[in-house]
Formats: sequence, C-alpha cells, structure tokens
Amino acid sequence: MKCINKMRLLCLCGIAAVFMSGCGQTVVSYDNPYDIYSTSADYGLASEGAGSEKTYFSQNLCVADDVNIGNDTTDSQVAEGAGTFNLATNTVTYAQNIYEKLYPASTTKILTAYIALKYGNLEDYVTVSENAANQASDSSVCGLKAGDVVQLKDLLYGMMLKSGNDAAIAIAEHIGGSVEGFADMMNQEALAMGATRSHFVNPNGLPDENHYTSVYDLYLIFQNAVQDQTFLDIISTMSYDVVYTDVNGAGVEKTWENTNQYLTGKEKAPEGITVVGGKTGTTGAAGYCLVLYSYNASGQPIVSIVLKADGKSNLYLLMNEMLSGFAN
Repeated sequence: MKCINKMRLLCLCGIAAVFMSGCGQTVVSYDNPYDIYSTSADYGLASEGAGSEKTYFSQNLCVADDVNIGNDTTDSQVAEGAGTFNLATNTVTYAQNIYEKLYPASTTKILTAYIALKYGNLEDYVTVSENAANQASDSSVCGLKAGDVVQLKDLLYGMMLKSGNDAAIAIAEHIGGSVEGFADMMNQEALAMGATRSHFVNPNGLPDENHYTSVYDLYLIFQNAVQDQTFLDIISTMSYDVVYTDVNGAGVEKTWENTNQYLTGKEKAPEGITVVGGKTGTTGAAGYCLVLYSYNASGQPIVSIVLKADGKSNLYLLMNEMLSGFAN
C-alpha cells in the first residue's frame, strides 16, 4: 500500500494541531484559522520554504488506511498487532491492527532515548536517586544503587541494551526534572511526530492503563529515532562495558548485554536481511514486543514491529515471517 492517503493525512494534521494547542503553549491567533497551510507550520506539521511550496510533516512518512495487509499468510494469530514499513519507498508492506491501542512495555524506551539524545548532554554525570534505584526486584534493571554517579551516555546503553528500568528513571529525572515532567515531554514529542494514538506516563513502559501506543505510532517514533547515528550505534551494540562510581566514590564495573536475540545470535534473520538493532519489551499486559531496524536485500531500510505476541518464540516467528515475506 502506498503510504500517502490524503484524507488520513488531513485527519492527522488536524488531530495533532488540536491536541498540541492544549499543551500549555502560547495561544496563537490566525487571520485564516481554517487554512491548514498557515496553521500547521506553527505546530511543526508543515514547513514553508523560500517559495510558496508547502511541506507536510508526513510527506516522507507512511500513512496507511486502517486495513490489514498480508496477515492471512503469516501466523498472525500469535500477536495482536504488527507492521512492516519500507522507509525507502514509503510503503506499508505488512499491516495487522496497526492503529489499535496497545501497551508498549519497554519499547517505550525508544522515545526516552530519542528525547535524551535530543535535549541531553551525553557527557553529563547523573546521580541515581532513591526513586530510580527502587525498582521491583523482578523487573528489568541495570543494578544501579542510590548515589551511583553514571554518565548519561552509559545510562542510555544500560536502558537500551539491558532494558534497565532504573536507568530509564534516572534519565527521565535528569532531563525532565521528574518522571512527571519527562512524561510531559514524551507526550509533546509524540504529538509533534503525529503519534496521536499514544499517551505516556513513565519513561520505561511499566504497566499503566494510561500508558499506551499503537504499532503505527511506534513506527513514527522509531523512524525519528533512527535518524540519529548515536541511537543507531547504541541499538546495534551486542554488549557494553561500563565503569561508574558508587555513593562512596568506589569504582563499579558492569557488562550489559543486549536483549535482542538477533544480536545475541539466538535468532537468525531471514536470508537477505541485515538486522541493525531495535528494542524488546515484555510485561504481562503488553505481552512480548519487538521494534526492529534492518536492511533488506536491496539495501533499503525497514522498520518492523510486533506487539503483544503470546510468547518469545512466537514473537520471533512472526517477525521472521514478516521480514522474509514483506520486507520489500
């Protein structure tokens, strides 16, 4: 399916403009309030160059109808939502409930990393708070303790590879001043990307009924993130050695391994597919999730997403079926 659908494009622009007008920003009045060209530029939805040509925020994005594509030829029953997006041709090649509201689990951390890279200084040193260190013992953590001093760059690796919920909270508090302040940033950034079916309340994706997204919104967020080379460097790393100091100034050494089984070698990508990296996520409510960035046999960049799979093996089963049959 070609990705530009005019009616959906207008709807996205209108919805994003309405939502963003309520985000505490300065009220702007317009001579022609119903002229989408004059208003949307103020919300980052369209830009205007030297001439009169208008450029929409979604000009080079996939905007597809709410229909399923290809799921009758895969084991689609193992997951609630999935999609494959060709960034070179701007086409949706596989679609399975891509607009359905779903829980993202730790794929949330893609947006957290995007914001940290956009607004943070990777050389900053962050002191881990009690709040950040106090994570459930059965959740995914980096093992940080209150008073640890860790460089922001290292926290990003811990969050994206080890999927550390403690690292995510430390990043959020450093960038946003608090978890709540950072969540506001997340929602503003998501809306600016056109991700109108999402709402975030924390930086790590732990379950909350008010924390949700969709396959399509995750595509929008992820395709923005992969434009940053540092982000690509992080998600493509198999393991990361880190040294930081504890509350007493003593050195702490750790190695954080990537949870992406394509990178660890536990799963093999289909022939012709080169996996760069991505982000996993798992909770009881969200099921097994994976957002992946790869290249097909023609060297075209592909974003593929599976949400709410019923098991880890089925997560990779469906992902491989999508990559082998629809990454074109």
